[in-house]
Amino acid sequence: MSMFMPRTVAPLAIALALAACGGASESANETDNEAASAHGAGEKNLGGGHVDEGKVTLSADQIAAAGIQLGRPTLGGSGTIELPATIEGDPQGTQVVSAAIGGRVVSLTRNLGQSVGRGQTIAIIESREVAQLKGEVEASRARLALANSNLAREQRLFAQRVSPEQDLIAARTASIEAGIAYRQAQSQVSAAGGGGGGLNRLGIVAPIGGQIISRPVVLGQTVAADAELYRIANLSRVSLALSLKPEDAGRVKPGNTVMVRAPGRQASAQISFVSPALDPQTRQVPVIATLENGSGQWRVGEPVTASVQLSGTGGAANTAILVPTTAIQTVEGKSVVFVRTATGFQATPVTLGDAAGATVIVRSGLTGREQIATTGSFTLKAEIGKGEAAHED
Repeated sequence: MSMFMPRTVAPLAIALALAACGGASESANETDNEAASAHGAGEKNLGGGHVDEGKVTLSADQIAAAGIQLGRPTLGGSGTIELPATIEGDPQGTQVVSAAIGGRVVSLTRNLGQSVGRGQTIAIIESREVAQLKGEVEASRARLALANSNLAREQRLFAQRVSPEQDLIAARTASIEAGIAYRQAQSQVSAAGGGGGGLNRLGIVAPIGGQIISRPVVLGQTVAADAELYRIANLSRVSLALSLKPEDAGRVKPGNTVMVRAPGRQASAQISFVSPALDPQTRQVPVIATLENGSGQWRVGEPVTASVQLSGTGGAANTAILVPTTAIQTVEGKSVVFVRTATGFQATPVTLGDAAGATVIVRSGLTGREQIATTGSFTLKAEIGKGEAAHED
């Protein structure tokens, strides 16, 4: 029997040792749980992180294991706002061509997108009113010629002492009045257009050179007076239409730079106008920037992305603080950023401004010198949620 005693004792000794270890482990766990309860939160997350009033306690190893990346806010002397915008024709280089006299459209010499030079005839209107205007020009021209002929005759007769001075004065007055009537008739035709190739036809000329960007009428259409026939734009310079919040518009001034981006293109524009009044519909501030377009790469009506440079008034208080949008979370209805502490993270409430690409402006709540969770902040928000649920239990 003694030969088999060691084999029996050995397994028993091992079992006792394991039991002892297990007991020690359970005792240690109980001690840890009591310590955790004394700490306040009483819950363990991410392998040992504690949550208490926006605080998340994590070690460096736990932070790395959770995939949380750290970084610091970006500080900018002026900052930028990124927002959608629309390319528009330059108000100083856009002209509506209208029919000053109603009639039938018998000629349209330009199509959409075609170029036109200043003074070129681009449409012809046929109208009875045109015939009356041109007829008055011809009649006034004839009356002027007759008046000038009478004046020349009276001047000869007066020089020969045949006609009294009174007749000469009357002839001179009639000539002046006829000249005024003729010029007035010409002005009326000129104001309506000119030319046209017929007594009842009026040619409409281009007031500026540029490209046709709109042609709302068709051949044969009868149009009323002042109806739009064409819209011409000089697209060597275009405008950028923006809408800013009032608090941001206060930091935008004429001359500030705007970076304009579209797929495959990028250019720099300058703010030329900041409206002193809010738009009654959007309650935002209309802003216009001027963009050079000599190469014709920007099209009227095209949506683009604009990064607007903000102006500061000096001092650290006006330095823009930007953080990645992935760093922002919402806790209890408030925007927060998780700031790194010695023991983990602290959910810090912040006031946000406009987005600037993949970043967002932080108006208050941060100094810009903190180390924050830039990626994986949702995991920290979840930890706070677990802590709140544990407190409710």
